[in-house]
Amino acid sequence: MFVDYVKIHIKAGNGGNGCVSFRREKYVAKGGPDGGDGGRGGNVVFLAEVGKDTLIDFRYKSKFTAENGGNGAGSKFHGKNGEDLIIKVPRGTVIRDAETGKIIKDLSDDEPFICLRGGKGGWGNRHFATPTRQIPRFAKNGIEGPEKDVILELKMIADVGLIGMPSVGKSSLLSRISEAKPKIADYHFTTLLPNLGVVPVDGTAFVCADIPGLIEGASDGAGLGHDFLRHIDRCRLLLHLVDISQSEGRCAVDDLKAIDAELCKYSPELSKRPQIVVANKVDALDRSAVDVDGFEKYVASTGRSLLYISAATGEGLKELVRFVKKELDTLPPLTVYEAEYSEEDDIKPELTPTVTVKKEDGVWNVEGEWLYRLMGRINFDDRESMAYFDKMLRKYGIYDQMEAQGVSDGDVVSLYGFEYEYVK
Repeated sequence: MFVDYVKIHIKAGNGGNGCVSFRREKYVAKGGPDGGDGGRGGNVVFLAEVGKDTLIDFRYKSKFTAENGGNGAGSKFHGKNGEDLIIKVPRGTVIRDAETGKIIKDLSDDEPFICLRGGKGGWGNRHFATPTRQIPRFAKNGIEGPEKDVILELKMIADVGLIGMPSVGKSSLLSRISEAKPKIADYHFTTLLPNLGVVPVDGTAFVCADIPGLIEGASDGAGLGHDFLRHIDRCRLLLHLVDISQSEGRCAVDDLKAIDAELCKYSPELSKRPQIVVANKVDALDRSAVDVDGFEKYVASTGRSLLYISAATGEGLKELVRFVKKELDTLPPLTVYEAEYSEEDDIKPELTPTVTVKKEDGVWNVEGEWLYRLMGRINFDDRESMAYFDKMLRKYGIYDQMEAQGVSDGDVVSLYGFEYEYVK
């Protein structure tokens, strides 16, 4: 079964809790606190896998949760870090935020993408010992891992897309110029899912996709085109096939106009993609019954190149493949969608996020729901992530609230166990 659009729920692992423990060892007086920290929760990682061509794995399982971090233990034992959850998807999968529809990541390469970071582990009580509080009987809980709903949308990675009305010979052409083996028959909607083929030419190759089911009304849901139009979004070049023999009783010019209109309704940008008109079934053409001159004049008026072929006999196929390769050499690379979704979208701050600021044993403890959510998404070992963290605290007035409560330069501040010296 071919599945190319699914909605799933993902959750990063929770951080483990810190431990309250005191060292008790023979012959060692006043051993003091030795509670270990909790482990980090597992990340949710997406990985594009070569060979996958469908999202069928997500049809019957839609919830994915990474492993929680282990709790800390005595003797300063650190809890086990949670295992990362690796979700494998086909190359070309676009991850969108389900709530806003914004693009989070386009998985068009082989690099793993961390979509959600696991929660930070809580500190054990050994971190809270001070000269005036030598027996801290508390520790910090780990931070919960973030969760969200995402849309996985597969947009095939192909250089060339074959478009056209049903039964114009798209599958036949793909089978003749590549090793692909699509189903071919003389009835409409023989092809029920997109097919990819690698087309060799002069020691190089390009990838060609057969997009099924385009008919008039496809962009509104008619036929199969509504489901599969997304798969030509990346194509650098479109081969627009028509049945020049008009064996189905349809006018070739009307077919061109109908498909062009559907592309424009689906995406005005896609309708401007470079096209080559390919007149197929030239072997069955009766020039006395078809207005070939009128057809050629119309194609010329649109500024598109025109080639005649016969997928059945092989006539014109070599010339077509070489012409396509020549055109591809002049076009920009495959489309890779830029991320639209930012961490700031994920935090969803209130208009005025508030925090509580309390001073205990010389340490300012700062807490708040928004701050808690923010910290769950920060990698404290990464300089860029820390710079973003500082930017968010300044942007939403957290520093102003801290200073209003008396925090000043040089004071020690603790944000859910993350302790540092405050600098204005």
